[in-house]
Amino acid sequence: MFTIGDFAKHGRVSVRMLHHYDAIGLLRPARVDPASGYRFYEAGQLSRLNRVIALKDLGFSLEQVRSILDEQVSAEQLRGMLRLRRAELEEAMAAAATRLTHVEARLRTIESEGRMTADDVVVKRIPAVRVAELTGTAAGFGPEHIGPVITPLYDELTRRLEAAGVAVTGPGVAYYEDAPQGDGAITVHAGLTVTADPAAGRDFAIVDLPAIGSAATIVHRGSMENIVSTAQTLGRWIDSAGARSTGYARELYLECPEDHAQWVTELQEPIAQD
Repeated sequence: MFTIGDFAKHGRVSVRMLHHYDAIGLLRPARVDPASGYRFYEAGQLSRLNRVIALKDLGFSLEQVRSILDEQVSAEQLRGMLRLRRAELEEAMAAAATRLTHVEARLRTIESEGRMTADDVVVKRIPAVRVAELTGTAAGFGPEHIGPVITPLYDELTRRLEAAGVAVTGPGVAYYEDAPQGDGAITVHAGLTVTADPAAGRDFAIVDLPAIGSAATIVHRGSMENIVSTAQTLGRWIDSAGARSTGYARELYLECPEDHAQWVTELQEPIAQD
């Protein structure tokens, strides 16, 4: 089972949102510890969460979402709802079109449930790496929040490294932490592998990321907007293996051509065996 924090992380939603869904009866935890009150979720509940997010982003109220899900809406029915909503969104402002992209990504996750395999998950040690980095804050861990923050960070980091004469010696490495202000915010670290020594007066940081003794890894192929399916496959594997996540997954950008659909990214999630 997942703790509420791990379930939120693998579902790419906030803990606060899960508390709200529990309070209104939309997504109850699988178990609540009677002594501590801690909530626990099963991997299978990611399916309902995916549908909740997709329907909510299509414009349905949470009450409507609950009614639809109680009628056992299918992926094909969701696709039909998406087609109707798309006609409206295409006439709206550019921000709404961006939201549609993420709705489709979440829907692809729903449609792939039961067909995706975790055979490509590999547990291995991740060596330490030195990176130059810039950081920013995203409102949440979903692709719709991370993308608008991390892309400008990498553009600016590349510019600053070139200006400082610091060579990039390896792939990009992104990693994440809960932001100090809480409320589901995420600190985004956009890093590029370097061998340069840390020095004062630079307008970027050089940090040594520690080795990860045991990481569950999986390769994602395609745009990072579609990362949810791969991330949830990894989460399901961790749960089925009886392991537990000990932090956010690092993202190692192995291939980043201009066409984002051709990107190759390795997710590296630290795990522990109880």
